[in-house]
Amino acid sequence: MLKEHLEFFTVDLSGGWSPPPGYPPGIEEKRLAGALDESRRYGCRTRLLRFAPGAFTTLPFEHTYWEEVFLVQGDLSVGGERFEPFTYAVRPPGTPHGPFQSESGCLLFEIHYFEPGEKRS
Repeated sequence: MLKEHLEFFTVDLSGGWSPPPGYPPGIEEKRLAGALDESRRYGCRTRLLRFAPGAFTTLPFEHTYWEEVFLVQGDLSVGGERFEPFTYAVRPPGTPHGPFQSESGCLLFEIHYFEPGEKRS
């Protein structure tokens, strides 16, 4: 099973955040469902990602999975282009994106997954 069965539940935004591996200080994630095994290229996850005001990355990202991102609140600059709430992106594996910066802080809703039926080792 790729994700557990979850019915509507209240998401506690006041706790349970952790820094994602490889991200600079000021950026935190909260897993909502699923898991992603990048070494086996398997799984899917849904998470929230938040940037503290002024948080930024310095290099573009590139990963082996699909990514869907919805900007819920705040501002996010991607490669120097500024985005406001209710903007959305879909990125295929191998797509360079970033660096990222948020002046006022932001909250992102993200879904990450591998291509269904993709070979795993």
